[in-house]
Amino acid sequence: MKMIFIRHGKTAGNLEKRYIGRTDEPLCEEGISELESIKYPDSDEVLASPMKRCLQTAKLIYSDKKITVCNDFRECDFGDFEGKNYRELTGNSDYQKWIDSGGTAPFPNGETPSDFKKRCIAEFEKAVAEFDKNTVLALVVHGGTIMSVLEKYAYPKGGYYDFQVPNAHGFVTEFDGEKIIITERI
Repeated sequence: MKMIFIRHGKTAGNLEKRYIGRTDEPLCEEGISELESIKYPDSDEVLASPMKRCLQTAKLIYSDKKITVCNDFRECDFGDFEGKNYRELTGNSDYQKWIDSGGTAPFPNGETPSDFKKRCIAEFEKAVAEFDKNTVLALVVHGGTIMSVLEKYAYPKGGYYDFQVPNAHGFVTEFDGEKIIITERI
């Protein structure tokens, strides 16, 4: 199955390098302009996170397609870090513990990275099971969602942070049910 993973366009929070998880921000003008300047591969089906930024991105790229919302593709709940950037969190002992953990410690009053990954992978597995191998599937989601799925399925293997992708960009892949091969970067 051919799959196109696309990270949503930029939001105001992305421009300020803020942790934007549960905050339902729309795209900013710069994000919309960037999306309109990129040629994306066509798809048969479009799956998206329920967050405004993903739905707007999906509608801009695939305006002629029905968009299926997958609730558990939403971004991680960053808890106390939500809406803040690294400058604002400098000196925060909880933030320093999270940094020192390599990003594996739970977010205070938020989601644990392992629970987030499990949620995204379960949604991915449920969603792709509904389509046959000849379907070209676009997933318009968050960077963390893409990183979670590819950490588990990408071949050659890589760590979570090896699959970071800028806003409005992503990967064209082939999925055989066991591994995802990245064939092109968008």
